[in-house]
Amino acid sequence: MISEYQLRILPQQAYNEQTVKDYIAHTYGLDIRTIHAVRVLKRSIDARQRQIFVNLSVRAYINELPADDEYVHTDYPNVEGRPPVVVVGAGPGGLFAALRLIELGFRPIVVERGKDVHSRKKDIARISREHVVDSESNYSFGEGGAGAYSDGKLYTRSKKRGNVDKILNVFCQHGASTAILSDAHPHIGTDKLPRVIENMRNTILRSGGEVHFETKMTGILIGKERVVGIECEGGSVFRASAVILATGHSARDVYRWLYNNHIEIEAKGIAVGVRLEHPAELIDQIQYHNKNGRGRYLPAAEYSMVTQVDGRGVYSFCMCPGGFVVPAASGPEQVVVNGMSPSGRNGRWSNSGMVVELPAYPQPFPRGKGINLLKDESPLLQEGKGEALFMMEFQEQLERLAWQQGGMRQTAPAQRMADFVKGKLSYDLPSSSYSPGLISSPLHFWLPEFIGQRLRKGFEHFGRQSHGFLTNEACVIGVETRTSSPVRILRDKETLQHIRIQGLFPCGEGAGYAGGIVSAAIDGERCAEKAAKLLQ
Repeated sequence: MISEYQLRILPQQAYNEQTVKDYIAHTYGLDIRTIHAVRVLKRSIDARQRQIFVNLSVRAYINELPADDEYVHTDYPNVEGRPPVVVVGAGPGGLFAALRLIELGFRPIVVERGKDVHSRKKDIARISREHVVDSESNYSFGEGGAGAYSDGKLYTRSKKRGNVDKILNVFCQHGASTAILSDAHPHIGTDKLPRVIENMRNTILRSGGEVHFETKMTGILIGKERVVGIECEGGSVFRASAVILATGHSARDVYRWLYNNHIEIEAKGIAVGVRLEHPAELIDQIQYHNKNGRGRYLPAAEYSMVTQVDGRGVYSFCMCPGGFVVPAASGPEQVVVNGMSPSGRNGRWSNSGMVVELPAYPQPFPRGKGINLLKDESPLLQEGKGEALFMMEFQEQLERLAWQQGGMRQTAPAQRMADFVKGKLSYDLPSSSYSPGLISSPLHFWLPEFIGQRLRKGFEHFGRQSHGFLTNEACVIGVETRTSSPVRILRDKETLQHIRIQGLFPCGEGAGYAGGIVSAAIDGERCAEKAAKLLQ
């Protein structure tokens, strides 16, 4: 017999199969000798009160053994000689699009501007060691996309868009821990995700697909309002009647090519702010209501903060417990910060993005007028003036300003949190996980007022919500700008094709239709299905 139970138990009971069996046997009057195995289906932590509980949904195998496979296996047939589909980008959107195409009997040709996931790691190390950013191989570009070396969090609210469980099962099939199937906030970890990505690539190649690294698309080939392929640096051409464009949110050259070639795009709202880094022990103490922190059985604590300040949302983003702040610039004269966590989440610090939402409006404004996008909110944001690349240009200006404030290196401008709120310069800074180094800077002064002022009020609010959160032990690090794409590539809601060009499928986060690894993967699968339908 197989039975499912909903349990609310103490942490020390929740993380050992035998104690879970004991609890089920005692609570439901079962002979423990008949419970052959227990499989956790869902796990979440309830830390709202001083007594912490773990909520478990479990499946108990009573007088029978469980099936061997803990995940659903997907078959990938050989697609050599089948009709090709070009997939531009090897991030989660592109990889899952390629895998889904193979399922459907089509041959993916994956074209990636960056390097394979292991070679890319060396270029990422150079950013911290030498302050050198390779424009084609960095935290944004390369196999695995922006998620490969920035955490691997799989939590998504996009459950209405597609099958989240399918995505998680495919990750498990390629080497991810099956714990992601049960955790409320699943997470692979930056240390383990590269191997999973490499296994996905090997599945594509084994099935007869192609993967081309260091192959940068320079243009889309279009004939009579339909796609016929792409061209790349060096003159190589890949021809196909369907192109899935999954280039990620930092491929600004792609946006400029689309804009200059009159392919319909629009500005999209983004969120901009800083990385906020606390000692992990302090966050554990606050979230678990215990001066001793998380103890032996609980994971590094997470938090989620949100409020409204002067009509705009201010909220935490991409919270990384026990993680690191990393340099996420994708080109010269930029300082961009992001966060990541290893699978163990056992680092000394915890960080999250703290951002202010900035809406975008479709009405164009004249280019080249010398308007300062950073300082003058009134004519550009409040009155709704903006063109397709307006938010992208805003990002670029803010990242360049952070680079200047950081000493024109990858050193990041930073300020103690309480000093930032009080408008005081920090004469020294706490230790930090940010390996290129920090430089004390008055972020309260040079951040655009419509961002900085809202962040300061937001921090005050969060400090009232969580005693001890607003502290000079925490550090504000600038700037966090790559929360999502600043551009949306317009597509039809039903066919997912570009609104004018047949066979062009804008996909994932870079196209403005996703906001993380899982939602990008779901969108990749959907685009693959629509491309297959078109070709059929």
